Amino acid sequence: MRRNDSAAEKGRAGSGRRRSVFVLLAAALLTLSACGRPTPPAGGSDAAGSAGIPTGGSLPAGSQTLPLPSDGNPGGFDFERRTVLLNSGYEMPINGLGTYSLHGDECRSSVRSALESGVRLIDTASAYGNEEEIGEAIRQAIADGIVTREELFVTTKIYPGSEMADPEKAIQACLDRLDIGYVDLMLLHHPDPNDVKAYKAMERFVKEGKIRSIGLSNWYVEELTEFLPQVDITPAPVQNEIHPYYQENDVIPFIQEKGIVVQGWYPLGGRGHTAELLGDPVISEIAEAHGVSSAQVILRWNLQKGVVVIPGSGNPDHIRENTQLYHFELTEVEMNRINALDRNEKYDWY
Repeated sequence: MRRNDSAAEKGRAGSGRRRSVFVLLAAALLTLSACGRPTPPAGGSDAAGSAGIPTGGSLPAGSQTLPLPSDGNPGGFDFERRTVLLNSGYEMPINGLGTYSLHGDECRSSVRSALESGVRLIDTASAYGNEEEIGEAIRQAIADGIVTREELFVTTKIYPGSEMADPEKAIQACLDRLDIGYVDLMLLHHPDPNDVKAYKAMERFVKEGKIRSIGLSNWYVEELTEFLPQVDITPAPVQNEIHPYYQENDVIPFIQEKGIVVQGWYPLGGRGHTAELLGDPVISEIAEAHGVSSAQVILRWNLQKGVVVIPGSGNPDHIRENTQLYHFELTEVEMNRINALDRNEKYDWY
């Protein structure tokens, strides 16, 4: 049941800076759609795409008001609904598909396979060069009745350098390439001298209804401490490299205590390290005990730590397997055994 999807694991480009944070959580109980998302701001103007993609100014017919997770606290995972309530008031799925290194027909077919398997969170970025293919796959799936736009949660990111220097142009370019009406979540890909400027541009797009939630990727304690007091909207998630060999056990609770959701990329190791991680004797033993794969154990471990997972794969069987995380639960002893595997071994430089 082991496999190596290192080529399909997502990557990031970024900076090695580290900082810490103080910010107040602004959480609001909002009216949620059929997938638990509230009405976008009044006056929002989403460019309606094809294949039944709605504009962002109103909820589709039949929308319902849904309850918060049982504790009523943004950041608390709802395993029954398989979502987490963001501090923006929108619900995000807690498992999804990472699309780094997926291109062309493989990208389109992987997104299609994920949607057919029940995946509703798709993660991409301007730097991945595949937003157009992802948008095409989503529009086709909507046209074929596999999914509705409101059921999906699509994430993209703008990159440091020229994109953050001219963020309005970069943000609109992402929206145009995806062509799905609006973006559920946009992130800054990693810190940059113009990151505050770029984030404030994203804030303006939120007010216009073109982006629903915003956040950060590759921000740590020091970065967050310096950055957050300079912006108006609290990031909904922070997305970092997290896996059993690089656990960020000091960073995760620090972020979560601020009411910010943590999302993990490279959950299975990535870039040549996946086989080693999936073959780890401790993880393999736990997988055998539950009758699941090592990948499923690792992804479930993340979820039980409150970390959203976006594993990447171009293999339909692996994509499907990566969604089957809710029929078993790791014991406290098993969680602690995996926690003990931490090597502080980071596989990307930012």
